[in-house]
Amino acid sequence: MQKMDENNVLQAVRKNYAKVALESAGAGGCCGGSSCCSPVGSDAAKEISANLGYSAEELSSVPDGANMGLGCGNPQQIASLKAGETVLDLGCGGGFDCFLAAKKIGKEGYVIGVDMTPEMVSKARKNVNESEFENIDIRLGEIENLPVADSCVDVIISNCVINLSPNKQRVFTEAYRVLKSGGRLAVSDVIASSPIADNIKADLSLHAACISGASTADEIIAMLQGVGFQNIVVNPKENSKTFIKDWAPGSGAENFVVSADIQALKI
Repeated sequence: MQKMDENNVLQAVRKNYAKVALESAGAGGCCGGSSCCSPVGSDAAKEISANLGYSAEELSSVPDGANMGLGCGNPQQIASLKAGETVLDLGCGGGFDCFLAAKKIGKEGYVIGVDMTPEMVSKARKNVNESEFENIDIRLGEIENLPVADSCVDVIISNCVINLSPNKQRVFTEAYRVLKSGGRLAVSDVIASSPIADNIKADLSLHAACISGASTADEIIAMLQGVGFQNIVVNPKENSKTFIKDWAPGSGAENFVVSADIQALKI
């Protein structure tokens, strides 16, 4: 993909999620409700997130407005967070996973949330300011160029965001850079389960819908290995197709993308 194309993708994604951030409680699914980016209320967002694997306790423990019903899984289930760890959330949105991580790592830990959409950053910072948490730092930045120092993070989490990047190799390079030795990557994302047609790949709206930018499991493994990650596991979840079909009705998205848990270790 050429540099200009990468910029077009980033702008389309930023525009889409700015709209999501500004409309009501958010949008259902990875990028939106049954019509992709139609706003839903907080109760609907909780229902969507419950279907993604979040517990009732998790859903009730975050500030109003933090859970926007976005994502394709629950990285908290695979992150194995421990007290005192430093956690980085790529594409933090309204801060939902940041708050959940902060509860698990305790006051001795630290959470950094990064998002490239100013409207999302403003929303997340408002949620943090109105909460009791003092160990969450929300930063404006691109996941391809993280505003984070070298070797300072124990765990990287993310929920259905890396697929949106037009330069995933750069994302994984940056992830490796900021992780400490022994640090781990634990993300939920969508991967391509079958070849994606060129016309789908060229559709910026479907890219913003977490569909056309998906890479295959083999491609992801190769990118992670290429920057030095080890103990790589990509675990597709076939049951995710039940909600993926609602992301872009009529596109047949469930036939070529699937949600997956992705884990890797920096030795």
